[in-house]
Amino acid sequence: MRVLVFGETGQVALALKRLTGHNPQGPHQAIFLPRAHADLMDPAACARAIRATRPAAVINAAAYTAVDDAEADETAASVVNGAAPAAMAQTCAAQGIPLVHISTDYVFDGTGSTPFTPDHPTAPINAYGRSKLLGEQGVGAAQGIHAVLRTSWVVSGDGANFIKTMCRLGATRDTLSVVADQIGGPTPAEAIAAACLSVAEQLRETPKKSGVYHLSGTPDTSWADFARAIMQAAALPCQITDIPSSAYPTPAPRPLNSRLDCRSLFDTFGIPRPDWRAALPQIIADIKAKG
Repeated sequence: MRVLVFGETGQVALALKRLTGHNPQGPHQAIFLPRAHADLMDPAACARAIRATRPAAVINAAAYTAVDDAEADETAASVVNGAAPAAMAQTCAAQGIPLVHISTDYVFDGTGSTPFTPDHPTAPINAYGRSKLLGEQGVGAAQGIHAVLRTSWVVSGDGANFIKTMCRLGATRDTLSVVADQIGGPTPAEAIAAACLSVAEQLRETPKKSGVYHLSGTPDTSWADFARAIMQAAALPCQITDIPSSAYPTPAPRPLNSRLDCRSLFDTFGIPRPDWRAALPQIIADIKAKG
């Protein structure tokens, strides 16, 4: 299957490169579009790239991910996360190409303690969430073959993420204060990438599987407990002190409940929740290898 991937340097895009790049004769060949070739600030350019490439499937692994910056620049976030995916979806629908679009738990309000199901009402509490919801709505409105894959707390040995931050700070500090009242599922980028490929392939065979799905790592945990697991896996003596979100204010409010109900993804595509604890040692080894 020849896949066109929007994004090249993000965590999921790099994981897709690893999954598709080692074996050119394997089941999946991927073309990666950096910003220079398809700037998501120009939705029409995204549409042209799809028409020019004519892939078997499209995966949108690119996004405006600076959550706090989006509060001051919601217009740009809304173009990249909203208008660009909508343009991709319209073009894919016209050509009968499956589109897998990565979204986020931030489309919910983060209240309660029950995992959010894909059909739960959306109510984002920050600009980033609103921009991502626009993208979901645009993809759905195109009425093509598609899957919106909401995920949470993406981690890997690449880019900027919580594991890398904890390893860096934990190596130089005796104690760290970490938020303990935000709960969610850390999700390895490698698992998201594998899911995107599997979903795209199955959508080609069974378009009626189109819809919104959730993928997050298991078990659900707090940022503070996740930090403790990182310190233990990295053999760092740094101690973690629990604090509430109110003690760590940010420009964009964060949801307290990021739990996602992932049963429909398993029931429809056979994709289980990945165990972040099993992935953690390799991610830390990758971080150490890269210095």
